[in-house]
Amino acid sequence: MSTAQYPARVRLIDVGPRDGLQNEKQPVPAAVKIELVHRLQAAGLTEIEVTSYVSPKWVPQMADNHEVMAGIRRQPGVRYSVLTPNLKGFEAAVLDRPDEIVVFGAASEAFSQKNINCSIAESIERFAPVVAAALQAGIAVRGAMSCTVGCPYEGDIAPERVGMLARLMKDIGVQRVDVADTIGVGTPLKVQRAIEATAQHYGLDAISGHFHDTYGQALSNTLAALQMGVWNFQSSVAGLGGCPYAKGATGNVATEDVVYLLQGLGIHTGIDLDALVDAGAFISQHLGRPSGSRVARALLAKRAA
Repeated sequence: MSTAQYPARVRLIDVGPRDGLQNEKQPVPAAVKIELVHRLQAAGLTEIEVTSYVSPKWVPQMADNHEVMAGIRRQPGVRYSVLTPNLKGFEAAVLDRPDEIVVFGAASEAFSQKNINCSIAESIERFAPVVAAALQAGIAVRGAMSCTVGCPYEGDIAPERVGMLARLMKDIGVQRVDVADTIGVGTPLKVQRAIEATAQHYGLDAISGHFHDTYGQALSNTLAALQMGVWNFQSSVAGLGGCPYAKGATGNVATEDVVYLLQGLGIHTGIDLDALVDAGAFISQHLGRPSGSRVARALLAKRAA
């Protein structure tokens, strides 16, 4: 297959510092999170999801959000995003001058109820004033669309549900959206159908893929999205993260593995794979476990040989 069918470049959003670390049982010091962000941007990442402004009671790992945001040495050309679940969270976040906020919704009613205790429609109503406030403040807005191909409670998700969620997000002013396979059950065809449904409301430049590797399909799904022209993807250094409301869901696809795939396709990322592997090794060592990236483990073993 000719590489001409793929985008010439891909932009990766590393969600490790936020999505990756939020469910870790052991507290990760702010200094370690700051160092991780610094290592990611030094490796060439131009978009990093840094932290979230949620109640410390629910997500104690993110209680140091102000400290982390204040401690980052910001680089020109790097976009720092944060998750804001409601207006109170946004009001706390705006003090730290994020470049982008992230709001979230599910394509599954059952998941929405279990995750944020409200219906999909209610969640969008809740986010509407947050989006409006962000846009008025000159802050970009991204919408994370979870469970776009499968749900732990409802099973398969129809593409029409994904299209409906995308339309609702578009209606409140969300500028770009993530098509997320939250529990990692997606296969290439299902992912393409979810992207097609989203593309009825957003251009391909405003759609990103966010895949989990529960069934080992994340790289296949990335390839399927690339074939459609999607060139924005989310991944997590060292494969950190999972989903607290989806039992058995393993981590996000590892940034190292995605970069290796893209380099093999001749697609430009601007990312130094060796430096990225070092960033993953840094956080994995702190957490006391091997990297979740197959590529990183292979390259580190090769170095040690």
